[in-house]
Amino acid sequence: MLLKFAAKFVERRRYSTKSELLSFNCNNNNNNAIVRHVPVMKHEVVRLFKENSCKNILDLTFGGGGHTGALLREIPGAVVYALDRDPDAHKTAVTMASTETRLKPLLGKFSEVKDVLYKTYGVQSLDGALLDVGVSSMQFDEVDRGFALSADGPLDMRMDKDRDATQLTAYDVVNHMSEANLFLIIKKYGEEKNARFIARSIVDHRYAHGAIRSTTQLAAIIANCFSNHDYKQDKLQRPAHVATKTFQAIRIFVNNELNELNQALLNVHSLLVPGGLCVAISFHSLEDRIVKRHFHGIDMREDLCLSIRDRARRNLDRDEIESIVKKNWVVENKKIIVPSDKEVTSNPRSRSAKLRYAFKARLK
Repeated sequence: MLLKFAAKFVERRRYSTKSELLSFNCNNNNNNAIVRHVPVMKHEVVRLFKENSCKNILDLTFGGGGHTGALLREIPGAVVYALDRDPDAHKTAVTMASTETRLKPLLGKFSEVKDVLYKTYGVQSLDGALLDVGVSSMQFDEVDRGFALSADGPLDMRMDKDRDATQLTAYDVVNHMSEANLFLIIKKYGEEKNARFIARSIVDHRYAHGAIRSTTQLAAIIANCFSNHDYKQDKLQRPAHVATKTFQAIRIFVNNELNELNQALLNVHSLLVPGGLCVAISFHSLEDRIVKRHFHGIDMREDLCLSIRDRARRNLDRDEIESIVKKNWVVENKKIIVPSDKEVTSNPRSRSAKLRYAFKARLK
């Protein structure tokens, strides 16, 4: 599976044309931290936590503080524990917390949240959790981070920056992975039809011209693999660069994003009290698939390509039987919530967002 594929390699070693100034003002004082950020489906997120009377909330993807700020403003008495693996985002949270005592900053990955939460604040249970997965607007907009292909930056793509000295960079992946492994990364994490041709072109360029060092250099190599060259249309009929899926794939691999998301949902379930609410916003099918499988109790090891007959023939082990009988989550609304037309128009980066929510099953 995708998760095992990522783990094997790791062990070896939202973007908008219209940004708003989000004023974080919970204490009504003049020392506001101003952050350029457009939180996706902010009103829907606040409504869900407000309707379910959540007071101790974990925001696992603080980013620029858009959702956290809205929750603190709209839910009197709420405390938000704001986690982010990005040191820059953590600094923003610390700045905001200097004027808002109900904001509790945390630095760490999804997989580290239980330890960090307990060691920093002594907290072991919560009644709400929010995940807004993927790259934040600030990470995309900072050229030196190497996430965006529209600007000439270094091949980095690490969400943690220099926090983990052993972490691979996009440069390491592009310049040192074999053609076979590049193909697997681009195919599985980018769902790119031209993955084999792109992988071969990257390796050929390495041998002929040396190391690939910048985002625009890599984007140009990928663009040459397509007959239409630079651009095609996205779902909104806007120009979209053909290298987008490959950049996504490399970024997911570098940051071990799918394994981290899987671990996030396991940790959130452990931290939530029975009946606690988990809200998850995803931006592509790989993320949404993991969220859906957790919420609906589908074994993460199960092969969805098996026919009904083949599934019936399988001998289930004890853990598999228990996972079928025992549901960890209760999904009251099986319909995916998507941004309104008005939000997509004002914030095109939200166009592919999908919101799912579920409650931790109560003990019987």
